[in-house]
Amino acid sequence: MSYRRDNRPSRSSVVDGFDSLEEGGLRASSSYSRDINEHDNDKAIETLHDKVSFLKRLTGDIHEEVESHNQLLDRVGNKMDASRGMMMGTMDRFKKVFEKKSARKTCSYVGYFTLAFIFVYYLIRILGYFTLG
Repeated sequence: MSYRRDNRPSRSSVVDGFDSLEEGGLRASSSYSRDINEHDNDKAIETLHDKVSFLKRLTGDIHEEVESHNQLLDRVGNKMDASRGMMMGTMDRFKKVFEKKSARKTCSYVGYFTLAFIFVYYLIRILGYFTLG
C-alpha cells in the first residue's frame, strides 16, 4: 500500500500546479477578458450615447411640433370666439325682426320669392337644355 501512495502525487504538489497556472495562464486570460470587457463596455457606452442623442433630438422635434400645434389651436380658438360673437349679434337681430308680425310677414315673402326665383331659374335651364339638345 505504501507503494501506491508514493506514486500518487501529493496534495501540495497538485496545489502547487494550480498556483503556477494561476500565475501564468489564468492571469493572462483574465487580463485578456478584462480588455475584452472594457472594449465591450466602450461599445455599449457609445451605442447608449447614440441612442440618448437620438432620443434627445426626437423629443426636441416633438416639443417643436406640440408648440406649433398649440399656437394653431390658439388661433382657431380665437377665431371661433370671434365667430361666436358675430353669430350672437346676428341671432339677436333676427329675434328683434321676428318679434314684430309685419317684419315676420316681410321675411316670409322674401323667402317665398327667393325659392320661386330659384325654381323658375332651374326650370328654364332644364327646358332650354331639352330644346337645344
